[in-house]
Amino acid sequence: MGEYEACSRRWGLSNSILNVINERGVTAGHAADSPRRRGLSYDAIFFDLYGTLVDIRTDEESTAAWGALRAALAEYGVPYPGNASLRARFETLAEPIRAAAFAAHGAHAEPDLLPVFAGLMGCRDAALADLASRADAVLARFRECDDVICRDSQAAAQTSLEGNAAVRESRMDMARALAWTFRQASTSMLRLYPGALELLARLRSVGLRVVLVSNAQSCYTRPELAMLGLEYAFDRIVISSEIGVRKPSPAIFRRAAQAEGVAPCRVLMVGNDERSDIMGAAGAGIDGVYMRTEISPTGDPQTSQHAVRSLTGPDYAGLLGYLNI
Repeated sequence: MGEYEACSRRWGLSNSILNVINERGVTAGHAADSPRRRGLSYDAIFFDLYGTLVDIRTDEESTAAWGALRAALAEYGVPYPGNASLRARFETLAEPIRAAAFAAHGAHAEPDLLPVFAGLMGCRDAALADLASRADAVLARFRECDDVICRDSQAAAQTSLEGNAAVRESRMDMARALAWTFRQASTSMLRLYPGALELLARLRSVGLRVVLVSNAQSCYTRPELAMLGLEYAFDRIVISSEIGVRKPSPAIFRRAAQAEGVAPCRVLMVGNDERSDIMGAAGAGIDGVYMRTEISPTGDPQTSQHAVRSLTGPDYAGLLGYLNI
């Protein structure tokens, strides 16, 4: 049974209406006043992060952020003469990564930029790549050998390869440290909205699956989740840079629903961005509760006609009330 077919049993939809839903990728009866939709229970609640559970202010254009990144690179022995040259190098490295992501996922692609931070270390990468390539070649030559000498050589090559893998991981650890340095220097405020942790715990306590669906760079967001005590507050964490696509693409919502094993009609998305969170979820057949917070996009309305419920600010009591919890 397809995901919309599963929902049709709850809604009593005809085959003709169901065909329209499948063709358009949206659900029927999405209006906030629909009693049928209000009477539908959920198995999973998806949450946006920034502006929904977390209040944040960042400025990635700031001189301080690029200065901090340049200082960290200098400590690794990779000096840049100024912020302008560092930013130019960053963009040069990022351009092909963004292009490849666009080719694979289209307009809503979300490339992982951690390799850019690794690439900023320059010659370290070139030397490591050459070393790893030579170890791979040595190992390949001995894979088909059966005699004792070849087996000994194979073991030696394998040990060399494992050592290079450790070096690779060390390099990525340095890249994560650089990314985190940049993120911290670009962030002027980061805090949980009051009651956010309690809300997530309450939803899980009544048997609902709680899933984070965030447009973000993993190298920034994973450390922030740990800092804020959110690392283990979700049943699943879906970050756009880890799967290559961002909201409002329905694909990220479908991926999360499939991972949870739930049909879209059994999911509610909660977010503060009408287009990305609410309309994006609707495109995947998922209801949305819209929270108009201080950092919602400037052009967003106070209430969303695409949402089953609109709330002012991080109104978690209002959300629980809608869910009858």
